[in-house]
Amino acid sequence: MTENFTLMASSARVRRLSFWSIIIGAGILLLKFAAWWITGSVALFSDAMESIVNVVAAGVAWYAIRVSHIPADANHPFGHHKAEYLSAVLEGAMIAVAALLILQEAVMAFAFPQPLREPGIGLAINALAAVGNGAWAFVLVRAGRAARSPALVADGRHLWTDVVTSIGVIAGLLLALATGWLWLDPLMAVVVAFNILWHGWHMVSASVQGLMDVSVESGDLAEIERTIRENCDGALEFHDLKTREAGRARFIEFHLVVPADMTVERSHHICDRIEDALEAAVAGAQVTIHVEPDHKAKNG
Repeated sequence: MTENFTLMASSARVRRLSFWSIIIGAGILLLKFAAWWITGSVALFSDAMESIVNVVAAGVAWYAIRVSHIPADANHPFGHHKAEYLSAVLEGAMIAVAALLILQEAVMAFAFPQPLREPGIGLAINALAAVGNGAWAFVLVRAGRAARSPALVADGRHLWTDVVTSIGVIAGLLLALATGWLWLDPLMAVVVAFNILWHGWHMVSASVQGLMDVSVESGDLAEIERTIRENCDGALEFHDLKTREAGRARFIEFHLVVPADMTVERSHHICDRIEDALEAAVAGAQVTIHVEPDHKAKNG
């Protein structure tokens, strides 16, 4: 009962945070577009374009998280966990579109460079937006890891990328103001475009791995093996251990060899003990155990 309540509370918090990402992202977007409007900077325009991706992606992540928390049904007996990976893939695709638009503006600015208007006010507004983004990114990544939510973690990591982008843009524009080199403005926009393309590629790659049923990380796998060994008293061995991750769920499957004369009730008791231990040791564990007689043993 306590475990179910904890899972429900965690799911509710993930959904609540994903909704607030839309609201906060919209506020950050308004600040960045204000900074661009005041200054006319192509670099600040690129930063604002990335925030458009943030807001749209936050909306997609909110919907995907809601879908991923729908209980298993007849058509989806293993649940809807993978919906979160789809949001991260879509966010990566939107990043690519934003990068191409930024590059287009940068090329135009290289051809027709313009002096910045009111740079002090614009940079101060952009710095305020960066601070807000950084604080919210920290909240999302921390909560997403705790709840094993790929969509929330992806959203937070992209915001961290946005923070780094903003810092680079501000530094580049300060240098442009100090030197009078107007070409630094579109150059920073180009750097921003390639930076978000790089992060978008890594985001998509990680999500595709999840869609391809990637195994759990080596540290988690070692913990799973240790937990099985410590709780399989009465069984002869276990083998053919397979794992996969799907959002916050981690599926664990293996064969458990027991003496041929062991009763079904006794073998079931051992399985229950192992399942309880795995669910306590591994967050989101969903365990399937195939019981086999001793002639199926592989280790002697």
